[in-house]
Amino acid sequence: MNYSYELKMKVRDYECDLQGIVNNANYQHYIEHTRHEFLLKAGISFAQMHQQGIDAVVARLTMAFKTPLRSGDEFVSRLNVRKDGIKYVFLQDIFRLPDEKLAVRATVDTVCLVDGRLQVCPQLDTLIEPYLVRQ
Repeated sequence: MNYSYELKMKVRDYECDLQGIVNNANYQHYIEHTRHEFLLKAGISFAQMHQQGIDAVVARLTMAFKTPLRSGDEFVSRLNVRKDGIKYVFLQDIFRLPDEKLAVRATVDTVCLVDGRLQVCPQLDTLIEPYLVRQ
C-alpha cells in the first residue's frame, strides 16, 4: 500500500509495561503524533485553527494490535486519509523496523467543530485535498 505520510520513531523504555512491551495506550500517542506531524507538513496548525474557531477532534478510534513493540525497537508510523461525508478518516499503520512487521492497524475518524458546531471546514478541506486517497 502507498501511504501519504510516514514518520520514523523509536520505543523509549518508559513506554513499556511490566511484560516489556509497549503499553497499549502509547500506540495512541504514536498515531496522534504522526497525524500532527502530517498536518504540519500539509500547512495546518492546530493553534492557528483554534484561534479561528476551528477545532479538529477525534470522534472515533479503533486499533488492532498485531505484533508488540519492545524497548529500543525502531518503527515507522504511516498514514493515509480519506474524506467520508463530514469526517476525515485516517488509516494508520505502525510497522516494526527493519522487518516491516505490522504492529498496529488503526482507523481514526475526525470531525471539525467550527465555533463549537459540528460542520464542514472548507479551509481544512483545501489543505488536505492533495493527500486524500480516492476510493
